[in-house]
Amino acid sequence: MSIRLIIVDDDPLVRAGLTFMLGGADDIEIVGEAADGAEVPALIERTAPDVVLMDIRMPKVDGLTATETLRRRQDAPEVLVLTTFHADEQVLRALRAGAAGFVLKDTPPAEIVTAVRRVAAGDPVLSPAVTRQLMTHVAGAPAGARRDAAAADRLDSLAEREREVALAVGRGQSNAEIAAGLYMSVPTVKAHVSRILAKLGLNNRVQIALLVHDADPAMGEDGGRGGDVR
Repeated sequence: MSIRLIIVDDDPLVRAGLTFMLGGADDIEIVGEAADGAEVPALIERTAPDVVLMDIRMPKVDGLTATETLRRRQDAPEVLVLTTFHADEQVLRALRAGAAGFVLKDTPPAEIVTAVRRVAAGDPVLSPAVTRQLMTHVAGAPAGARRDAAAADRLDSLAEREREVALAVGRGQSNAEIAAGLYMSVPTVKAHVSRILAKLGLNNRVQIALLVHDADPAMGEDGGRGGDVR
């Protein structure tokens, strides 16, 4: 089945370039375009996309507001943020709103195609190293100085095994790595992740990782390993 994609960007040249680039993939179908976040709700109703490639800076309704509105919908499509900055407070806000990741506008075409495929498959596109960089950028201080007590309380509401899995997600470990480290099966890890998302009211693993770093940034440290959050 094709991945149904819409492209939201106020620059017609960017939209044309993305349409040309992504339209060449045999498993991606571009079902709509929008020039502003204000157009997104009606476009979603008409096209029922799987993924929205969303620019952040738009004149009327920006991509952040559009993402927050979109992710509150039932059966919301995944959102892949399109940006020119990799360490930007607005990107962090989009991830907290439920975006599945982000790509830079100067990302090589093949990597953008891969990112769309990964997001459609439920595999967020964001590395733990980038998560830490974003949070440090926003805080303007060492991450450890910004421990969030409310986030810590939410993390502590999990059962012990769920909390261990959440911390591993915060370190950017894959399901297979979590399973090996905690001596459980991959299906059991997946079940724990699903319960964590449900208990905490989160949309995806990126938000689990961000919550872990909010609760105590040191808990998410992975010794510099830069694997993807997936």
